[in-house]
Amino acid sequence: MSARAKQAPAKIWHDDYPQLGTGPLPIEPYISEQHFERERDKIFRKVWLNVGRVEQIPQAGDYFVKPLEICRTSILVARDDDGEVRAFHNMCSHRGNRLVWDDKGSSRGFVCKYHGWTYRADGSLQAITDEKRFFDLDKSCLGLTPVHVGIWEGFIYVNVDPEPVESLEDFLGEVGQSFAGYPFAELATACFSWQVEVKANWKVGKDAFQEVYHISSLHGRSTGRMFASPANPFLNVHEAALFDPHARISVPANLDWKPHPVEDLAKRFGILTLQKQGISSAGMPPVVNPTNSPDWSFSGFNCFPNTSIFVSEGGFLTHTFWPLAVDRTLWETRIYFPKAKTMAERFSQEYSRSTFLDGVMAEDGGIFEATQSMLASGAKTEFYLSDEELLIRHHHKIIADYLNA
Repeated sequence: MSARAKQAPAKIWHDDYPQLGTGPLPIEPYISEQHFERERDKIFRKVWLNVGRVEQIPQAGDYFVKPLEICRTSILVARDDDGEVRAFHNMCSHRGNRLVWDDKGSSRGFVCKYHGWTYRADGSLQAITDEKRFFDLDKSCLGLTPVHVGIWEGFIYVNVDPEPVESLEDFLGEVGQSFAGYPFAELATACFSWQVEVKANWKVGKDAFQEVYHISSLHGRSTGRMFASPANPFLNVHEAALFDPHARISVPANLDWKPHPVEDLAKRFGILTLQKQGISSAGMPPVVNPTNSPDWSFSGFNCFPNTSIFVSEGGFLTHTFWPLAVDRTLWETRIYFPKAKTMAERFSQEYSRSTFLDGVMAEDGGIFEATQSMLASGAKTEFYLSDEELLIRHHHKIIADYLNA
């Protein structure tokens, strides 16, 4: 007997959000320099941005540096002597030099390589080279410029606005609360990460992870057969829900998928690109599988403006798209697994990593650049969205709301 799940009539998601309309959307926001600069000033320099996880700085003195070109700054994120996570503009108070040049490390203090001014991990100014030759300095006022920082489920967020209009908790709102209880910390002990610069607008990348309509066609030769099934050939989702400014999506699995022998071995000891063929969501927050579907595979938290977090039973992954220019984006991806206890589990993780990198990311990256080149051609001025692309339409609406506020 087939394990295939019975496919219910497809729900029309737009019926729940008639205010979004169903008409075509303009291409201009993907190619306009003026639009890009407005996004910089009214979105990225105003909202909370995910820059990493607490596992990157587990001990006092640990730090990492996050360049934020879209905000025209570099951020130093450090754990101070009391264990508190802090964030600062990575700028010396003396002559404005970039203070820390390493990507990451561990240190009880930071020394400017230009003139040797020294700062503690809490941002305070510790020492000034040849201090007696300066005039009327108050070291207590010359520490690093702080950046607002917040922690949600182990994810580190920063907000470069000197006076954010809302807290991180309020910004993430209901959808953030709904993922509370998912075992992010337990599953984040092993991390595989990549980053690549693509010649495309950041929204081209973000759009791809706000729908799964493309999986059966674009990823048909890599991972598509794990998800799209004879009962659901176009991979209609289990849930598409909007929580201004964020969104949530729940994705089916193909219960008829027949893995080849190597895939089967890897699947037996882990997950393959968030798919384990009808895995269980028991013991996890209800939102992880909101429809309690037997063919559930993974759920996504599309966090405005530029991050997508996808969770499954045995691991999770993130995509973050950092704008560099109107047609250039730094695409960062991280896959998280629990610590492998056996060689078989390690094999499964390595196989999943390589499948994802060589298959999914290569296929998506090629599409991003090809799409951008044609958007810029001027051949068309608008594009059309299906019901399954609701989250893209919502994302455009939220961007417009911020730009027009």
